[in-house]
Amino acid sequence: MSEVDYDTQGILFNIQRYSIHDGPGIRTIPFFKGCPLSCRWCSNPESRKVKPELMYNKIRCVSCGKCEEVCPQQAISTDNPYFIDRDLCDQCGLCAKACLTNALEMKGTRMTVAQVIDELKKEENLFRRAGGGITLSGGEPLTQSEFARELLKACKEKGWHTAIETTAFAPKKIIKEIFPYIDVALTDIKAINPYVHRANTGVDNRIILENLIRISQMTQLVVRVPVIPDVNDNAEEISAITDFAKLLSGVDTLHLLPYHTYGENKYALLGLEYPMGETPVVPEEKLGQLKTLVEEQGFHCYIGG
Repeated sequence: MSEVDYDTQGILFNIQRYSIHDGPGIRTIPFFKGCPLSCRWCSNPESRKVKPELMYNKIRCVSCGKCEEVCPQQAISTDNPYFIDRDLCDQCGLCAKACLTNALEMKGTRMTVAQVIDELKKEENLFRRAGGGITLSGGEPLTQSEFARELLKACKEKGWHTAIETTAFAPKKIIKEIFPYIDVALTDIKAINPYVHRANTGVDNRIILENLIRISQMTQLVVRVPVIPDVNDNAEEISAITDFAKLLSGVDTLHLLPYHTYGENKYALLGLEYPMGETPVVPEEKLGQLKTLVEEQGFHCYIGG
């Protein structure tokens, strides 16, 4: 393994501790900014852009005007209603620093590999006792490939178990550079039909499917299927997914992840509309039918992470 460049920088929007659903044992998860997909049901819209973003919670706002006073771009108006001109905003973060009630929050912090490792070391004893480790998530960690690679190398240098949650939408070169440092890859297969995939994620799935075959030959692969109403909650698409999964080395289990609206409020905080509107959750009866279909194709199947 080449020497780790601890000065490599990237942008994270959270470091989550004590996770039990994103790899074996108890995990700490650095969340990377930036994602090449635009899934309509995304529960982390603050992860899509690589640059930091400003979130505004009107419930906490007391209209003190501090943010408007410090904004160098004059992008904020506290006149009723409160308004942020996001075209003028340069994400400097001065308004969030001035906010007395945390109504404004910057999502995205530039960090070096050394700084992230210092944060991760706080749980090092827990990793060793509970068989846990580090899981890179996002966003898409491969969007910041140099940062992800050096962080993974640093983790392996310390003997930590490593995992990644990935869309697998990346050039083959990046896959070959990064996955030798990954013990487990967790990925979603959203759709096999390329038209369905592009219409709901914004990208073609050919690169993703090719990379999943490649990744399954390099490390342990965990396959999950987000079950989305009117997208893939049907026998045709689930059958196509199981047919493809048979091509993946070592994959004998599929996880069905029911659609949820946990991230809906985040869209409002970013000044965005929720793309899924009033879409209802998938009925338990239908989830059971899809689970049976997967099992009939020879896979173990679980509903949930």
